Amino acid sequence: MEESQSHKAAVLLTIPMAGYVSADKGPDDDVNKTPDYLNKRFFISKAKKPTPFVYPPNLTDRVVYQDEYVHYLESIKSSATPVWYALDNEPDIWAGTHSRIVDHNPTYREFIDRSIAWASSIKDVAPQSLIFGPASYGWQGFRRFQSAADANNRDFLDVYLSEMKLQGKAQQRRLLDVLDIHWYPEAKGGGVRVCDGPDKPGTAEARIQTPRSLWDPTYVEDSWIAQSLGGKPIVLLPSIQNQIKANYPGTKLALTEYNFGGGQSISGAIAEADVLGIYGRYGVFAASHWVPTVKDPFILAGFKSFLNYDGKGSHFGDLGLAVTGMQAAEESIYAALDQHNPKRLTLVIINKTSAVRHFAWQLKGFRARSERHFVVSGSSANSVQISPLRAASPMTYDAPALSVTTMELSSS
Repeated sequence: MEESQSHKAAVLLTIPMAGYVSADKGPDDDVNKTPDYLNKRFFISKAKKPTPFVYPPNLTDRVVYQDEYVHYLESIKSSATPVWYALDNEPDIWAGTHSRIVDHNPTYREFIDRSIAWASSIKDVAPQSLIFGPASYGWQGFRRFQSAADANNRDFLDVYLSEMKLQGKAQQRRLLDVLDIHWYPEAKGGGVRVCDGPDKPGTAEARIQTPRSLWDPTYVEDSWIAQSLGGKPIVLLPSIQNQIKANYPGTKLALTEYNFGGGQSISGAIAEADVLGIYGRYGVFAASHWVPTVKDPFILAGFKSFLNYDGKGSHFGDLGLAVTGMQAAEESIYAALDQHNPKRLTLVIINKTSAVRHFAWQLKGFRARSERHFVVSGSSANSVQISPLRAASPMTYDAPALSVTTMELSSS
């Protein structure tokens, strides 16, 4: 937490809810060899402590109280950036990922009751913080909570949102601030999932198109999800936002794990830049790529197209502008003004085709007098600054094949 805040980053901390937490740092592979391992290698984890908090906590009672933990975090956090709390992680597959402590995937009722208890205890000690949940692992999780025994053909997110709203109303406070899902696309190209690799012929092309499943009502990807919908589009973000509106208005939306793959391919930079633009356009509150490293230079290049396109910290604007006239299969353009500098306008221009693409656009109410632009394309993930264009109206630009261009315009 301290390191993240020192880098001016918001922090999202996972609060365990599965019932047990590790009691030691011993070898993981011999846990099952330990007789009565639940009592010897784990501590019981509870939402609320019935007695006053103390520091350091009691290390002999073999119980960890999560509200006491949150209280400690609140006492040491910096005020420089927010600290938020997530109601565990991917509970819909606990029986597979945490089989030592969870013997079955929770039912709707079990998990929602647990969420209410934990959220209440967190809000008691951190009333101003935001709570994220349910951190569902993916499509079948947030549709049927991984075939939970009490699903009864009910959409899990509908039930979850309405129950959290009901209990929050009873307590006269929000128990869920941010609806949290994970999204690892199931779309395939060349028989390979776009987020898995290694790529085969057709994988990169599919990856470039797959972000459209986040929003495009005309796009049907090649996946079991689309098949389960009868060959219809997924339209993920508007669909879930409609569920929020219907069941718990005012709840924010986050995708705290996502990955479209392509770390070694220009298709990865194109997909990542497109995804970030889509998140901004559709008002996603928070998102976390899981997990970019130096071994994924093109994914990092997608981030840099918005966050550090010139290598000196310059970033995309924070006041999004509407863009019309795009052909989604072939191109994307994202535009924004800067609330701290109204004379600055930024564009991210994505050419999804294998040929140079000509762009021309009008900027209503903004007359560009100078510009600079940076391009990622081809075999290198490093952006290259290109000679400035003539600032004219309409402006024109020939984007290189398969490229991401960040353009900064100035009216001064």
